[in-house]
Amino acid sequence: MAEYYLISQLPSLDGINENAPLPINQERFEELYQRFLGKKAQTELKKLTLIPPMNPEKSSSSLVEKWNEGESDLRLALAKLRADKMNKHFEVGNRSFSVGLMQAARSAVESESPMEAEKLLNRYRLDFLESLRPMDSFSEDFVFYYGLKLKLIERIRKFD
Repeated sequence: MAEYYLISQLPSLDGINENAPLPINQERFEELYQRFLGKKAQTELKKLTLIPPMNPEKSSSSLVEKWNEGESDLRLALAKLRADKMNKHFEVGNRSFSVGLMQAARSAVESESPMEAEKLLNRYRLDFLESLRPMDSFSEDFVFYYGLKLKLIERIRKFD
């Protein structure tokens, strides 16, 4: 029930114009979720990251697990393609990557402009995160989705 009260107070992040200011920032989001969520969910939210470690801690959320795995796969695919481009060896173990992920990584690696490559990767990340969006908009997983999306949008806006 606490998720309902929290989510009903959060502004939508959908369809935000890139020139308009964000309707909420990380600090305000943290203030809100600390008022409504239990310690376990708060701990999970504090551990949300756009750069998961190679061996991240297990999450209680399947959405966070999928995000961490997807972002790790993207970073490994980028490293592998960049190494191949320089005729160097890079081992990814027994990981296999989706066609969409490989297309995004290949487009970024082949891009002449680092800024254009970053835009391609950010678009892929936003689309991937959107594919994880929970059907229940008043669930704990939706709060995790919202937190990741806010972090990603804030990161994107730092590029100039």
